[in-house]
Order: sequence, then structure tokens, then C-alpha cells
Amino acid sequence: TAMAAAAAAAKPNLLLPISVAIPSSRVSLPTGLVCSARSPPPRLRAAAAAAAASQALTSPVAAETPEAKQMRVETEAALEWGGVCARLAGFASTAAGRAACGEGRVPVGRSREESERLLEQTAAAALLPAPLDFGGVEDVSAAIAAAAGARLLAVREICGVGRSIRAARRVFDQLKTLSEETPDGRSYTPLLDIMQDCDFLTELVQRIEFCLDYTLSVVLDRASDKLATIRKERRKNIDMLESLLRDTSTKIFQGGGIDSPVVTKRRSRMCVGVKASHKHLVPGGIVLSSSGSGATYFMEPRDAIRLNNMEVKLSGDERAEELAILGLLTSSIADSEMKIRHLMGKILELDLACARGSYALWINAVRPAFTDRDSDTQLNPNSECSVFIEGIQHPLLLEQSLSMVKESTGVGKGQLSDEHLVSPMPIPLDMQVRNDTRIIVISGPNTGGKTATMKTLGLASLMSKAGMFFPAKGTPRLPWFDQVLADIGDHQSLEHSLSTFSGHISRLRKIVQVVSKDSLVLIDEIGSGTDPSEGVALSTSILKYLASRLNLAIVTTHYADLSRLKAVDDRFENAAMEFCLETLQPTYRILWGSTGNSNALSIAKSIGFDQKVLARAQEWVEKLLPDKQKERQGLLYGSLLDERKLLESQANEAASVLSDVERLYNEIRSEADDLDSRVAALRATESEKVQQELKFVKSQMDQIIKDFESQLKNSELEQHNSLMRKAEAATASLAATHQPTDFTFGDEENESSYVPEIGDKVYVEGLGGGSMASVVETLGEDGSCMVQYGKIKVRVKGNEIKLVQRGTKDTSASSPVKAKGRTPKRSAAEANQDGNVSFGPVVQTSKNTVDLRGMRVAEASHELQMAIDGCRSYQVLFVVHGMGTGAVKECALGILRNHPRVAKFEDESPLNYGCTVAYIE
Repeated sequence: TAMAAAAAAAKPNLLLPISVAIPSSRVSLPTGLVCSARSPPPRLRAAAAAAAASQALTSPVAAETPEAKQMRVETEAALEWGGVCARLAGFASTAAGRAACGEGRVPVGRSREESERLLEQTAAAALLPAPLDFGGVEDVSAAIAAAAGARLLAVREICGVGRSIRAARRVFDQLKTLSEETPDGRSYTPLLDIMQDCDFLTELVQRIEFCLDYTLSVVLDRASDKLATIRKERRKNIDMLESLLRDTSTKIFQGGGIDSPVVTKRRSRMCVGVKASHKHLVPGGIVLSSSGSGATYFMEPRDAIRLNNMEVKLSGDERAEELAILGLLTSSIADSEMKIRHLMGKILELDLACARGSYALWINAVRPAFTDRDSDTQLNPNSECSVFIEGIQHPLLLEQSLSMVKESTGVGKGQLSDEHLVSPMPIPLDMQVRNDTRIIVISGPNTGGKTATMKTLGLASLMSKAGMFFPAKGTPRLPWFDQVLADIGDHQSLEHSLSTFSGHISRLRKIVQVVSKDSLVLIDEIGSGTDPSEGVALSTSILKYLASRLNLAIVTTHYADLSRLKAVDDRFENAAMEFCLETLQPTYRILWGSTGNSNALSIAKSIGFDQKVLARAQEWVEKLLPDKQKERQGLLYGSLLDERKLLESQANEAASVLSDVERLYNEIRSEADDLDSRVAALRATESEKVQQELKFVKSQMDQIIKDFESQLKNSELEQHNSLMRKAEAATASLAATHQPTDFTFGDEENESSYVPEIGDKVYVEGLGGGSMASVVETLGEDGSCMVQYGKIKVRVKGNEIKLVQRGTKDTSASSPVKAKGRTPKRSAAEANQDGNVSFGPVVQTSKNTVDLRGMRVAEASHELQMAIDGCRSYQVLFVVHGMGTGAVKECALGILRNHPRVAKFEDESPLNYGCTVAYIE
């Protein structure tokens, strides 16, 4: 009780629900592991500082301004930094490591020293003879947060914390063993330094392992003396209870009260099964439940009541003691929250370092080195260059090629050699930037690789800052850039009212605001999207402003004037993308110090553009020489005026068409809105008619029954049959009067003189009433023919068929078919000749369309009948029946032929496939 009260005082909300149910007990552990419920010790300052430093390592820049953060996020998206992080996730061993890589939370050095340390960790990880075993390390951040938030942890969560801490210690022991067994043990020092200041919480892990079983996730008997006593008493009580019930069940079986001895549990109490008819075999027993049929009772014998009560009490005591133990362990985990978080953060850092090492082996990457513009150039002949990279390849493009090689050759990661690289690989690039160069202007043809070159250098800078190696030759050298700022791609935004040029200028403004002395700036097509003369002037001003405020900037352009800045300013340097004039294809190689041409006409010719258009373009190139500027301006101005007039004419025509469309739309919309009210009124009218008819029929039936009963009372027994027949005849006559009308055929003379012709619609005896077939072939002189009903074709005799409607070839000559209470169906031609009929516009909307696809024939027939009845007068109805097996289509066409309101219908056409248009009277 004292321990529970102390724990409740230390964690007010943790053990409060169970403290009242815990009698005096003491958790017994091995020497030195006795659970203590004293208040948590103060946090260790060193552990807190290390955890804070580890957390800060994952943040990009301390005190980052909103503009700088936005530029960083947009730059990482433009350079596809997320793609590199996603590739790295495939080499992570822990769930936390894969999540960090997948979310782009790969730690990036905030200073040159931090990036150097990350590179050393990657180099050490690449030397590992085998991957470290991170098995058992789980993501326990949620459990730690729950414990700190005063929530009682479950056995599974506490076991996860214990396993993770134990696995972290095992990883550290692996590193120590490798360091001791290796002749030069200092190779793994950077990895060992990650785990040096970690507290592996040996006492907490031993306490958890002593109290809990990791495999079964249960509390062990040895966790406390009281728990061991309770479970011992409970096992003893259960043995006595089961022995008693087995004996009772055997006696019931011997007495014929059950087919086989049954001992079970009902309502948390042990009982025996007995037939309901032999309930007396359990004198004084309590019926807890019965079987579904009621033939078997599950009874608790009188002697087992005390033992069952003891089982319920001991079970509750055991659960209360387990909760007390879990509460003490949760409190211990909460007390060690900062230490556990720090340890898991270090494990994550080690996992990411190993992932970077494996990724470097996979892409055959090399370690970069950071340069300083003020370093001594005499020590290294290449140190006069701030950027010196030979044979660099874009990591994402290279990774795609390596994946194809692996699939084709079966070579695993880290096992690739030069002979395996037979598939197309990214062309290596050489980059050499002198120390005194600040701005590099890259010119050359479209699709020549200017933007890819910029992205490759930007991605290499980010990877080196994050401690990652990149594919190149030798030892690549480049400065450490505190920021990488990029303006690549079209930033047009209709949402923010930004055109292509305004979006471009907006990003340049942000770059000018956040740039620093150690920044790398990448600008694609600077000054594009506006008048060339103004674009050149603006670009020149921006570049001259940035030249004294950054470390390095690389821009691409098609403006030849920007390439001439090198002649007047030593801080500028030119580069060109090589273009082969023989093959008219770019080679994707950089020519440093050269100026490239756009070669637009050559590229157009290589892709097969019309030669006449290219010849005319060449003529315009010759006209645009400097000595013909005025003439060029006049011609351009005249052509622009003509084009303006043409565009205005087209705009006026488009406005007129739009006005007509809007007017038609409004008309259709008003008719569609009025359709619902008409349908409701029609349904109300029809419903009233049906109710009146039902009342009339009911009164007639009541009169028939009344007359029958009256005559039955006054008649003799011999007259009963006659009276019943009269009543049945009257009932049948009433039913026939109100039965749906059906077709009747012509007189015997017409029937006998009828000669079948192809296309006639006929009724065939034996196919059932209402089944109409079509004549597809005439056979013998006896008038026999071949008819088709659905997909079935059958030969019938002339006296077995009756004409309904003549085919389209001879409709006028056929005998009209009368229908009871109906008028004959008009043909489409007759309906069109009726000048007084004007149907609505043939425009399909959701309100004048009935979709029968996917329905059965009966359901489709009912749906179509309801749709026709709901149409207003002179409306067009679109019946969508699809194709399928053709059953629904045949049903729909039959209803449209026979319905009195259907004036005509048009079969489907190539422009209206699977849909029939019906005109409703």
C-alpha cells in the first residue's frame, strides 16, 4: 500500500484507478533491482543536451526565416532531393530510419564541421564487412510519449521498450567487437562516437525482463510475491474445481443424463452439462444457461459454488496485481523518458549512417572534400579551383541504370564492376570552377543538358552536406554551401495570379533577399518570358548584384549578351553544352570557357520539321541582321497588327457562339427545372385515378359477395354449385374488365390470306402471350417461315403465326393491328408529317435519360414503363440500353413499339451507340 501510494504521488494520474484495489505487497526483484516508487530523479543535463543536439541535427537551419524555409523546400523539390532520400530509405534497417528517409528528414549538416562528421560516419559505415544487426529495434516513440503522458502502458508496449533498449546495446557491442578485432580499430571510431554518451538503462531493462515475458507478452509469477501467491492459490483452486466437476459430470453420464461428460464455462463460472430431463441428477445446482435447442442445461453444482466464487475473487486479485506491476514499470519508463529518447535518436543516427554507406557502395560513389577559397594553392595543384569534379553522374539517373543492370545480370548491391555497366549510363560531366569565379553562364541548344548540369551540381552539394557520397572519379572538391537556392521550371500560378515571367521574377526576388556569402544559386533561363532587350538588361543587373553577395551562381540562358559579360568582369565565366553539327544531336558535355549557340533550326531539322518552314525561318534569320533592325521592326509591327485584327475577329465570333450556347443552356435548364413539378402532378393524377378504380372494383366485389351470400342462404344444397359458378363468372368478368389490354388480331379472312415477309412482326403460338418475333427468312410454298425471338431462331408454319406489324419495306400494305382500347402505332414518317406536333429539343440531359444497363429484363421493363409514364407531352426520352446479350435492348424496343404514348423512336446510330431516342406524345 505504501508503494502504491508513493507511485500515485509521483504520477498522480497513473495508478489512481487501481491504487484502491492493491493490498500491501512488495515487488521482489533480484538484488539491486527492487522497484522504487520515489519521485523521479532530475534529468541529466548531459543527456538532455545531447538529445537536443541530436534533434537539432535533423532541422535544416537554426532560426530559419520563412522566406528561406520556403526557398529551401522549393529548391529541394526542384532538385528532386526527395527522390534521393527515397532511394536511401531502401538501405535503412529500422522503421524509424525508413520513415525519416521517406519523409525527407535526412539530417543535413548546419555547418561545415557537422557535414565533415557525417561524411566520416559514412566512410566508416562503408568499411563494415557486414551490415549491423538492428533486429529488435522498434519505433517506441508513441509508447514513451504515452508513459510521459500518465497513460498505463500495456504489456506489449513495455516489452517493445525493453527489446529496443536491449537491441541498441547489442548494436553497440557489435561495433565494439569489430573495432577490437580490426587491426586498425580507429576506422570505426566515427560510428562508435555516436553511441559513446548513451545510457543503455541496464537496470530498467533487467527490471522489465524480470517481470515480463517478451515472447508471450505476459506478467511473470516472480514479478511480485503477492502475484506468485495469488496464482498459486488460483491454480490449486482450479484443480479442485475441475476435479469436482469431472466427478460430477461422470456421475451424470453414468446416470444417463448426458451423452458424454461435459465440463465447460458459462458466465465466467465452471459448470457441467446435463439433459433438461435429468436435471434432478444435479440436486441443488444452479442453471447458468442452456443450449440453443433447450435440451441441455449447463448447471453449477452446489458443491462448486464456493470454489467458483473463489476463482472469481482470485482472478480479480491477479488482474489488480498485474496492473500494479505494469504501473510501476510505466512509471520507471516515464522517469527515463529523456534517456530513452536520446538512445533511440542515436540508434536512428547510426542506422542512417549505415544506410548512407550501403547507398555509396551501391552507386560506386566517392567521398567529396570541401574546399576553401582562401586555402593555400601550393599544396594541391587543383586547389586553385573551388569546384573540381571529374566524371560526376546524376545519382537518380545512375540509380535507374544500375537497377536495370541488376535485373538483367542478377548482380547484387555493392558488387558492380565496370564490366557489368553495359546498359546506357548517364554521360559523366567534368566541372572546374576557378576560385575567382562567382557567376557561370551556360549557353547552348535546347535539350542539350544545361538544366541537368545545374541539377547535378545542386544535388551533389546537398548530398555532401548530408554526409552522402556521390558518383564521380577521384576525390571531388566543392565548397560547403550554407544554402542551395534554385529557380528551375515554370512557376506560373493561376491561383496566385502569377504569369510565367512574374513567377520567375518573384523567385529571383526571394533569392536576392535570402542569399548569403556561402550560398549556391541556380537559375534556369534567367530573364526569359519577356522582351529580349529588357530581359538582358534585367538579367545583367541581377547577376552583377549577386556576384559580390554569394559563393557561386550558375545560370543558363539563350541571350548572347550575357555571355559577353566575361569580357568586362573577371567574376563571370562562360560554359557551353557541346552540339555535334554532323549528327545534329547534343553530346551532353560541357565546354568550359566557350559560348554556345541555341541551334534551334538544327534541332528542328533533326526531329523532321517541315523543310519549307525551316527555309522560311532561315530567311528571317538573315533579315534580323543588325543593319536591318528598323526594317525588321516595321515588318514585325505590321504582322502583329494583322494578327491582332485576326484574333479580335475570332474573339467576337467565339463570344457570339458562347452567347448562343448560354441561351440554349438556360432554355434547357428552365425546362429541366419544371420537369419535376410536372412529374409530381402527373403521378398525383394517376394515383387518384387508380384509387378511384380500386374503390369501384372493391364495391363491385362486395356486391357480388353480398348477392352470393344472400342467394346461398335462400337456396337448396343442389343449387350451391350453380350459384358458385355464377359468382365465379361475375368475378372473372370484373377482373377481365380491369385487366391490362392486350392485342387482338384481324379477322379470319385476313389471317388466312396473310403471306409472311421478311421483317414482319408476328406472334407465334407456343412462345407465350405477349411474345413477338420477327420474320427473318421465308421458306416453303406452304407459308412456313423462319422467325427469330431474341437469340432463338425457329421454323414455324403459316397457321401458327399472326401478323402484328408489317416490315419497313411494306408497312402500308400490311393489315393494321388493332389493340383493345389503343390506337395503332404511327410510323416515324407519319409522326414527322404531322405538322401540329412539335417535340422538345433533342438534347440529352440527366432528367430526360433512363439508364437500363445492368438491370434484368423485368426490372428494365418496369423502369422504362415508369419513365414513359412520367414524361410530359411532346418530350424526347433517351433510353440507354447498351448492347450486352441484347435481351434488355429487345425488351426496350418492344415496349417502345407497343406503348400508346410513344409517337416514334429512332434506333441507335454510330453517334448514339447503345441508346434509342423515343418521342413521347
